[in-house]
Amino acid sequence: MEPAGREPRTEPLGGRCCSSAEEAALEVSWVQGFPKKNFGFINNQTVCYPCGNYILFRDIETKETTVLQCQTGQVGAFAANANRQVVAFSDRKLNPIIYIYTFPELSKLAELKGNTQLDYTLLAFSFTGPYLASYSSIPEFVLSVWNWKENLLLCSESQPGVTATSLSFNPMNWQRLCLVSESSVTIWLIEKSNDEHLLKQCPVKLPDERGSMNPHEELFFPVSHSEDRYYGPDLPVSAVAGLVGDEAETFVPRNYIKPAVHPTAHCWTGTSEVYVSCEEGYILTINAETYSVSVLQQKPLPERIRTISDVVSYVHKEVQKKKGGKPKDLQNPVLSSLAFCKDGLYATGSGGILFFYYIDDLHYEMKICADILQPITTLIFSPDYSVLLLVTDQGAVYTYKPSHSEEAVKLLDACSGYFLAADFLTPGNEYCVSVATSGEVQVWFLEDGTCLSKLNLHVEATALACSPSSNSVAVGTKRGVIYFLDVTKVEAPRVVHRIFLSTFPVLSLHYDQSGQFLIARAAEGHIFILDARPSKLFQVLGYVVLEDQVLDLSVVSEFKSDLVEVMVLVNVAEVQRARLETFCLCSALTTDNAKCVNERGILNANAIKRKRYDLDCPLSSAVRLKDNIVYGYCTCAPFICKYHLSEENMSKDLSVFSSTKRTPSNQFGSGFLCLSPNSQWLASAANNGVLIIYHTSTMDILAQKHCHSYQGGGIRSMVFSLDGKFILVNGKNDGALVCLQWKKMKKTEVKEADIHWRSLLAILNTSTSNENVALQSMEEWQSEPESTSGSLPEEKFKEESSSVDVTEDGNIPSLYSDSTDEMTWLGQKIKKVIREETQRFANQKKELQMGIKELRKTIQKMMHENEQVPDIEKLEQREFNLDTEEQERAQAKAEEEVARVRKQIEMENLANRYLQDVIKQECWDAMCVKGRAVKCFHTACEVKNYPLKERSEEELETLEKVLRLKKMDTADPKVQEKNHEMADDSASYCLVGSLSSQYGGDTSVLYQQWDLQTREQKVNQIILLQDIIYKLKTAFNKEFDRVVRQKEQEIARVKERNLRIQEILAQLELRVELWEPALTDDEMPERALTVQDSEIKAEKYLTQKEREKAEMMAKLEMERRFADKDNDRLRALDDMMGGVLEVKKEDILKLDIPPPAFISKPEHLLTDEEKKILGKHEEKVKELNEEKEKYRMALQNELKKLEGSIQETTQQFDKTVCKLSERKVKLEMVIYQEELKILNLVYALLLDEELDTREAGLHNFLTKKQKEKVKTAGTIQATEDKMEAYIDTYENAIDEEKNVEYGFAKEFADVPANLLAELYQLYRHRPKISRTQMLLDSANPYQDCSNSAENYKDALTTLMKAMDELDSPEHMPNGLDPSIWENFCLARRNKMESEELVKWKALTLTEMQGFLRRRMDDNERIESEIEDIFEELTWLQEEKMKFQLNLIIQFLLKQGQVELESTEIPEYSDAILIKRSVVEELNCAIMYQGEKKIASMVEYKDFSKGIFKLEWEHKKMRMQIEDLKQKAQDIVTLSITKDRQLFLTVLNYNSRIAHHISVMEQTLDIMDQLHKKKVKKRQKRMKELEKCISLKEQENYKLSLELKEMLVSVSERRWIFKAANTKHVSEKLAKQRHQEILKEKHLRDIIKKQEGEFKILQAEAQRLRSRTFPDL
Repeated sequence: MEPAGREPRTEPLGGRCCSSAEEAALEVSWVQGFPKKNFGFINNQTVCYPCGNYILFRDIETKETTVLQCQTGQVGAFAANANRQVVAFSDRKLNPIIYIYTFPELSKLAELKGNTQLDYTLLAFSFTGPYLASYSSIPEFVLSVWNWKENLLLCSESQPGVTATSLSFNPMNWQRLCLVSESSVTIWLIEKSNDEHLLKQCPVKLPDERGSMNPHEELFFPVSHSEDRYYGPDLPVSAVAGLVGDEAETFVPRNYIKPAVHPTAHCWTGTSEVYVSCEEGYILTINAETYSVSVLQQKPLPERIRTISDVVSYVHKEVQKKKGGKPKDLQNPVLSSLAFCKDGLYATGSGGILFFYYIDDLHYEMKICADILQPITTLIFSPDYSVLLLVTDQGAVYTYKPSHSEEAVKLLDACSGYFLAADFLTPGNEYCVSVATSGEVQVWFLEDGTCLSKLNLHVEATALACSPSSNSVAVGTKRGVIYFLDVTKVEAPRVVHRIFLSTFPVLSLHYDQSGQFLIARAAEGHIFILDARPSKLFQVLGYVVLEDQVLDLSVVSEFKSDLVEVMVLVNVAEVQRARLETFCLCSALTTDNAKCVNERGILNANAIKRKRYDLDCPLSSAVRLKDNIVYGYCTCAPFICKYHLSEENMSKDLSVFSSTKRTPSNQFGSGFLCLSPNSQWLASAANNGVLIIYHTSTMDILAQKHCHSYQGGGIRSMVFSLDGKFILVNGKNDGALVCLQWKKMKKTEVKEADIHWRSLLAILNTSTSNENVALQSMEEWQSEPESTSGSLPEEKFKEESSSVDVTEDGNIPSLYSDSTDEMTWLGQKIKKVIREETQRFANQKKELQMGIKELRKTIQKMMHENEQVPDIEKLEQREFNLDTEEQERAQAKAEEEVARVRKQIEMENLANRYLQDVIKQECWDAMCVKGRAVKCFHTACEVKNYPLKERSEEELETLEKVLRLKKMDTADPKVQEKNHEMADDSASYCLVGSLSSQYGGDTSVLYQQWDLQTREQKVNQIILLQDIIYKLKTAFNKEFDRVVRQKEQEIARVKERNLRIQEILAQLELRVELWEPALTDDEMPERALTVQDSEIKAEKYLTQKEREKAEMMAKLEMERRFADKDNDRLRALDDMMGGVLEVKKEDILKLDIPPPAFISKPEHLLTDEEKKILGKHEEKVKELNEEKEKYRMALQNELKKLEGSIQETTQQFDKTVCKLSERKVKLEMVIYQEELKILNLVYALLLDEELDTREAGLHNFLTKKQKEKVKTAGTIQATEDKMEAYIDTYENAIDEEKNVEYGFAKEFADVPANLLAELYQLYRHRPKISRTQMLLDSANPYQDCSNSAENYKDALTTLMKAMDELDSPEHMPNGLDPSIWENFCLARRNKMESEELVKWKALTLTEMQGFLRRRMDDNERIESEIEDIFEELTWLQEEKMKFQLNLIIQFLLKQGQVELESTEIPEYSDAILIKRSVVEELNCAIMYQGEKKIASMVEYKDFSKGIFKLEWEHKKMRMQIEDLKQKAQDIVTLSITKDRQLFLTVLNYNSRIAHHISVMEQTLDIMDQLHKKKVKKRQKRMKELEKCISLKEQENYKLSLELKEMLVSVSERRWIFKAANTKHVSEKLAKQRHQEILKEKHLRDIIKKQEGEFKILQAEAQRLRSRTFPDL
């Protein structure tokens, strides 16, 4: 033991091997599992299928199983060939390999290594020949064909992106393959030429989902071309989409794609057809020659049989409903597997029914053969077609014999899911038990792996453990339930008890070695302790709750102290370390349970002696030995750490235990440890699937076995048997349960394990027998009917029933009580505690309730009194709240909710503001001219302007560039003259195609419509047209703005006049509602960007500061008003003079003359003075009233005048708006005209681009076809060369065969004649090959498959075996020497071998010829396609040229004007415009007068008819006279030429002309031949000239070298010349030379002139000659 704080020792990687490692080894005893697919017959009695890392061979008669292990990991793709008794499978590692093994020898024949990187998905053997097809998955998707005998890859082809589901060879012809995916079917042809193989793909077009075939539509090459002069030619959709490369050939628009059927299975027939089943319920038949598809239809049944069929279907559906399954559709079932035989087609699907289809042409009759009530996935016939194998997805395999029409017999009943766990049944050397994830429990015979019994719990299982003290098995489920099974009778296990612990899933189950306790590890750190004995009814003793996640659990039993120590590995999330929790279980838990647990069922910490240990490394698994030794599997590194839980190994600074030893492991991934029962062996398992067994004392590797693989998820669980002889290992995802046993082991190790096992049995024997008796006496547990098919809902288990009574020990009193399904044991404990507490504190509860009621009444009384007192004495509502904490909690909760809602609203507002900003930026801010409208005052007329965006600098630069180019083009005089002519034409705007020039658009900058030939001109024209449209809109917007300003002015005037009208109305004391115009929202769109306070209906939310500010402003306003009321000066002025200092004229209507004080006296009491005063008062009143009336009349006149002015000005404005509206309508027409031009130009550009794209696509396709043609031509040439060479070998073989026959007579010349004749007959005799095998396979529909050249060796071997009988001495003629007979037999064998060789070579030669013929057909097809492409290119170029020249010209035509065929345009300069009604009235009058005129004309016609007839006859006779005179003159002046003489004299003039033509044709042929000869001569001459050129080049090169030397000498002479000063001599020579050159030039000019004159004279002479002698 090492001291604390020291670093642990580290072993070499992989651990140290045991010194006796070679003496210990593991071997596979048996393997169980079920793949649900990849079944196959290896012979008539044996089926094989993969399972994990193994391939199992099972004899269907003896049920014996043979195991073949894949040494490199999990088995991937799989195939079997019963004819040759071989299997092929691939591994699932990187760069996988295909292995070929024989049966029953299980010897490896070949390893096929391809270029596949990840995995093979499908394998298939050929029916004849040594051929294997493979299909790889992503990324290659490659179909490969192998010759597995010679280990050769024959050919391969990629099909990117296609995930295949099935693959098969044509049994009648191995050179055809069928590959089926989820959405397609492809027939592959293997074309062969001797040693060369080629894969050719032939896709099959499937019908749509309704079962109807859609006609094939060629999209890349349209069938016909339209002659539309406007829209252009019909182009493929790929050209319209702009595709050029390979996508252009395969592009299909979405609306062209119709969903096709989805194939599910297929099979070949004896006539080389393929039957395919579909998800939609259809059965298709595919002709492998023409690749045509037909849908099979069911024959209509007679009415009586149809009625019976409906009744049967109805009864069948009702039976399925009662059984809990879904009703099956018997009329159109969805088939998942097919199998063909001579009688018809067998098919099945998910319904579990085996159907038989009798197919006649395209109709079938269906009958039901068997119903096994389980979904069937695979149908396979045995090689002799006597047995049909039915494989289900529930782990069952059935056999059905079609010839006997019996029920299906179960052959194999395997596990329906992945194995979850397995354990050995006490005493551990005979039986073992396993459980699957589906809840299915199996009992296995340990010796050979025979399944003895099966029990399905119909729940999702999570754990399993076998009790050492009895033959009981505990199964944990995901629902938190533990089922206890009685397995005392291994043939009939039964459920005897069930405990619902909690709602947490049960993760693992552990028994102690004494079988006293069952420890159940559940989720959330719960660990339950149960009494494992059946005699105690598996009582729940208590539970422990740990804080952190539990990773593993280990149990150690101390038989001496009668203690069970439990160690729990806990994951500490805060630190990268592990923690161990330990506690002890003593016998007091079972005898005096109440003292060890509290009322909630939790074990007391003191009773279980709970301890905690912190370790230095993070672990995923840990096991504990005696003497406080712990082994742990490290998660951060591949180490197995050893700890000694003593204070010496604790770290100095922290209470952390350090590992005393670290053993490296070559395993990877998460793993776990398992300890043998005798604690001598430690097993380590991980995700890589390798099981390693160590010695616990030395940690040396004792043995290791690769029993599972990483691809299958590694090892899920493993367990040692009690005697240590067997080990059960099950994989995580590969579905395999492997039983290992020791192949060899040291005797001491075996002895120690046997001694420990026997000692343990001695301890457990007594308790085991007693507990088994108690177990057998327990009644079988029965579940409710609704819970048998599955688990109950969680809600039902979470409900608490108030009617459940529990005993003090925690058990449920009645085992079969309905309430047990409704409450967990943990829930019962909690409810019991609550009930006891309720009973204990019932009186206190009542007293508290009464006190609360009295207190409530008192508070309500106080609140009522508080409402009656004055406001100053009232208390606030919160003063009556007694529970302030609850109030604060509610307020805080409300504030949290308010904050959440506020945040949600803020986020919504933020999103809306962002959307507002985006819309505002795009539709408002980006506009230099905002969109608005102007409306009339009195009518509904409305005019909108044109919203415009500011043109970018790039657009302006482009416009300027185009204008400069146009200016440069117009600088050409021809263009100026043409434009001048167009400007002079009064109808030029008609040719321009728009009226934009009349509305401010400058059309002089535009190109003429018929001058737009190039793409650049069209693009420039579009830019210029867009500029014109922009300017037109800008001009209109200016006018619109003027009108808007006018309206604003009118509104301002109306408002001013309304003020005066209001004053007048006030003076007249009239109440009239004034019309006050205003701008609407459409006229002022900026209003939409601001929100007025009046638009907000909700109350405005004010903050505290805003509320304080508003209160202060209101207070100041109130003070100001009070101050105004206290102003004495203003109050006095108001009282005395109405609030003004002088009386205005407007106030005259308000004036009143105060009457004198004596006005109320009677008249007779008035004095004279008073009467004068009264008279003056009346005069003043009369004058005032007259003034008032005059003023009132003036006001009324002014009011009428103001109202009339308003009406007049607004109506005048309305007229202005209407005119603006009419102008906009016309402007819209002009803009649409320009936009129509733009659209036509854009369409022309688009059409040009599509034509260019189409041309590029055709060129690309042409290049591809030319490459294919070159490749095909190369293949043809190579095949022809090979065939010529092979013909020589074939002829040599024929010659050798003839030589062998000729040599027979020479070799046996010494034999007597009578014996020689008999020998010659025997020499010609050939053995008859036994047809026993063919008779046995008479049910095989593929027995008449054609032979090929590959069967040569097999046929020769069979023939040689048949020759053994003829070579026997009993066939030797009498009197023949045995040595001669031996020579004769050898010669005969040589003869037969040579004949077979000739046959084989003839077949091979035929294949080569067929291959060559197909390649030549392909070459012709490619040539035809190339010709079609050239034709398409020619047509496309013509169309392109036509549409470039035939431009679309836009003309303006008036209403009613039509186009005329003549080119003359009528003159309409003096025309006037009149109403149509006048024209119609005039037409009516004209028609009336016309009818009268017609009547008179008819009368006149009848009268003058005779006159016209006489005149006509007279004129006719005069014309006849003139004709006769002209004919006579022509005869006189007719010139008789040589041709006319021949025509008149020769009898057969046409034959003479034909003869002359034939002579001319022969002359042309001779001339053509002469021309070809001359061409050859010229070519020969060219070659000679090329040779001369090469010679001249060589000579030039030599001359260049000499030139260099001469240049040197010339430079030397130049220097000499300069030194000699001979300049004047050279100048004289130069002048002479110049004169000679001028003279020569003058003579040449004269010659050219004379030559021209000579030609003119010669032409004139020729003309005169032809005129003088026309016949020549």
